Amino acid sequence: MKTIKFLTLVTLFMGLTSCSSDDSTPVLGVTSKTISNLHAPQSGGQGQGPISGSFTKFNFATGKTTTSDTDWDIAFRGTSIIVNGGASLGTTDEPNRTGQAAAYIANGTMASITDVDSSLFVQDSNTGYAITTGNGNGWYTYAGPPTHLITPIPGKILVFKTRDGKYAKVEILSYYENAPANPDITIHATPYYTFNYVYQPNTNVTTF
Repeated sequence: MKTIKFLTLVTLFMGLTSCSSDDSTPVLGVTSKTISNLHAPQSGGQGQGPISGSFTKFNFATGKTTTSDTDWDIAFRGTSIIVNGGASLGTTDEPNRTGQAAAYIANGTMASITDVDSSLFVQDSNTGYAITTGNGNGWYTYAGPPTHLITPIPGKILVFKTRDGKYAKVEILSYYENAPANPDITIHATPYYTFNYVYQPNTNVTTF
């Protein structure tokens, strides 16, 4: 009788352990990185004909650029930043959107933007990008002649939903190679993005 009771308890314990193991999902740590000198050239523009050239695609999970047609979250060309979600604006050499990525611009700092506001997300479309382009419209200002400087707007944090429904936030630091403190277009090459980003790798978690 004691043996039967012992075996019953062992069986129950094993069953509970198995259920606990199956139901638990490992919590992944939030990733924080700085990306330096991401090169995103374009052809044309500024009176030199239509803008063209391949976008430089970036994957938040790997923290690297990619040439994949599908495994990218955001992509850069000149001052334009697109997401892997929605539809093409129709410019030359735009990649197809195959994911569910979206974006919005939050006012604050990387430290102060701690939650995602899902109601603000917008995808690229045939009428415009989710991250608006143009002087003072999105992430940068353009000084015009004589300096022609592209300068990130302080306090603008780009919040992204990734192609597979996770989240990231980005602070663009510089548009110039090696992120000089005082850029000069006659000395410092463009476009070379330097930016901080934080990536939340856990599904359905909307905090950073």
